[in-house]
Amino acid sequence: MTLKRVNTGLALLLVLAGLYFGLSFLIDGEGAASGFGITPWPTDEGSGYYIVKGVRDIAYALTALVLLLLGHRRALGWVALTDAIMPIGDCIAVATHGGTVGFALAVHGSAAALVLLIGVLLLVEQRRTQVSSTATGTALPSV
Repeated sequence: MTLKRVNTGLALLLVLAGLYFGLSFLIDGEGAASGFGITPWPTDEGSGYYIVKGVRDIAYALTALVLLLLGHRRALGWVALTDAIMPIGDCIAVATHGGTVGFALAVHGSAAALVLLIGVLLLVEQRRTQVSSTATGTALPSV
């Protein structure tokens, strides 16, 4: 299996995870929040948090999907690297606001590591493609 196929599968995993988490917070905010790692969760005026979290995750997923469908794999790699800030921030929020460090690292830290890994793999894939084309004398369009 080629690196490009593996990366495509991993990028689709990012999209699906973002859509799943985003829709979960929009459809059943309290249920989704119970697995996030912080208690107590907002009620009344604070329940708008669920919508913000859901829309954030869906927006990330759709951004990744658009870049993947358009074939902008290098840009997707950079977006994945920069958007790893979201699960890193979630990890810090859980660890510093009543959640356990173990839970924060297991859930949000592992998500951040996976997003960072996917971003790096996409950038390495593009680097290998550029090096291969230079060696064979074929030019690739810049993406």
